[in-house]
This record gives sequence, structure tokens and C-alpha cells, in this order.
Amino acid sequence: MSRRMLRTVRRWTAAAVMGALLAGCGSTAAETGGERAGDVGARTDVTVEPITAARSVTDAKGVTVATKAAPRRVVCLVALCDDMLAELGMTPAATNSELLAHPKFLGKEKAAKIPVVPGGFLAPEAEAILSYEPDLVIGLEDTHGRLAPALKGATVFWPVQPGSWEDSVGYLRNLAALTGRTAQGEAAEKAFRAKLAGAESARSDKTALVIFGSDENFGVATPGNDVAAGLFPGIAHYPWKSRGVDGTYGMEEILAADVDVLFVETLSFGGPSGDELSGKLAENPLWSRIPAVRNGDVHEVDPEVWAKGRGTRSLGIVLDEATAALR
Repeated sequence: MSRRMLRTVRRWTAAAVMGALLAGCGSTAAETGGERAGDVGARTDVTVEPITAARSVTDAKGVTVATKAAPRRVVCLVALCDDMLAELGMTPAATNSELLAHPKFLGKEKAAKIPVVPGGFLAPEAEAILSYEPDLVIGLEDTHGRLAPALKGATVFWPVQPGSWEDSVGYLRNLAALTGRTAQGEAAEKAFRAKLAGAESARSDKTALVIFGSDENFGVATPGNDVAAGLFPGIAHYPWKSRGVDGTYGMEEILAADVDVLFVETLSFGGPSGDELSGKLAENPLWSRIPAVRNGDVHEVDPEVWAKGRGTRSLGIVLDEATAALR
């Protein structure tokens, strides 16, 4: 798969314009920036404001969503939707995500009972979506926004586009207000904020790196472009910054940064299972010289949670796994 195709698919699956693809030489290690643990700012505020039930909400992106009654049949076209519903004690009428199969969501057996939207993530079929008689459809703005005209008048479509954990919390609060599940929303937000603040208070001085990919083409997940990566500057030394759509990080830069702990997201595009990205990268002679590789601190993580989930439950799992590895 070409670097351009990988970049496009990662943007679709993780709702991030990810340009930090790794290949060849790049700029010097000093340009990655980032502060060490002693310079970290204040911990995340654990205060949770009350949520009030409402028939209309306006999200942080300025999108107004209104429903005649509390939505009960929600179709999820993006994993953030599944995550939010799980936090609110609900399940989708249909989904195109595999997130719910994770053991900390529904598990494989229960998740298998939920209908799958034909067409997959990239091209869900409008007619099929409407066949589930949804009160609300939640999709990714830059991928599913084109469906809005086909759904208009038949259901309510909510395009979301999270760029940070704060965005994800905001969407959760909005959905809790619409569904009337305000207590569940407040509890989920409180639990996540407490977990994040706890991780920040025990911040590691180790250098971490999250990479994604499927074959010899891979990239760096950076704050601002990737919701999970946005957690890392608060819990570890994470010097990786976005270089724009066409920016790259070289393997030499990763080697020079002395990465202590490496998290790997293997993105599947229909290829054989078990073909992990870390195994592919082991063919590169520079790979074995990275401290994390030498010390056996490379962790293959679930991309359904790390790359696609982006809600408070998924991000809580990321924090649990990341902090355990960074100790």
C-alpha cells in the first residue's frame, strides 16, 4: 500500500489528518520538540458540571442536533458513537464498528448480535441505514457528511469530528442530554477525568511513541491529529508533533529520540490476520537499535480502541494500557 493511500485510510478510520508518515530521512531529533516531565502543567480538572436533559444541543463544532423525543434507536457509523452509547448504558440499532467486540465493551458474543450496516465504514448504504428505523444516526463529518441529504426528513443525522479528548467528552455530554441519560453521562465523564488526572499525577519520564500502519509504510500518531495521542504529553515524554499532511518522520529520528516504550497499531485492510506491523518493521536494520525494541518494550495494541474508539471508555483503556507499560 502506498504512503498516500495509508495516510488517506488512517484519516478515515481515525478521523485524523495524519501526515506524520515514517520513511527515510527527516529533520533532526531536536525538531521533535516536547518538554520533559518536570515541565508538565497542572493536572486535568476532575470537576464535572451537571448535564441537563434537552431536545436540542449544539456541540463544540457548532452543529445543532434536535430530536422530537429522547433517541432510543441510534445507528452508529463511527466507533465514537458505539463508545458513547456504551457509556450511557445503550447499544446501537446497527453499527459498522468492531469496537463493541472488545471485552471491556460487550464482548464478541453479544456484539455479534448487533446488525452490521452494509457498505462498511467508508460507504455505508443510506437505504440500509433507514431500514433500522433510527431516531438518530451518528457519523464522521468528513467521511459520512455526504449522507446527510439522503437521510434528511427520515431521521436526524449528527456529524461528529473529534480532535481531542475534550471534544469526545463534549459529544458524550451532548448525547447524554439528548437521551436523558444524564446521570450515566456525568458518571462516565467523572471516571475518565479521574483516571486521566491520576495518570498525569504519576507522569512517566520515559519517552513514548505511538505508530500506525499495515506494511512497510507507517506513521506517527500526533496530538491534535489523533485523540489517543493527545493524552500522551500529559503522561509521558511525547516529543512528536504534526508536520502537516505531507510531513514525515524518519526512522533515524525515532532512533535518535531514544524511545523507551513503543505502541504499535496494526491497521487491517482485509489482509491476513496476525500480520503485525512490528513484525514487518523488524526487517528494517534500524528497528532493532531502538531502545524500546532492544528492551522488549514494544506493545501491539488494539486499533479498534486506540485509533478508532476515541470516546471516554476507549481512552480509559488506552490510559490503563499505556500507564502500565510506562511504569
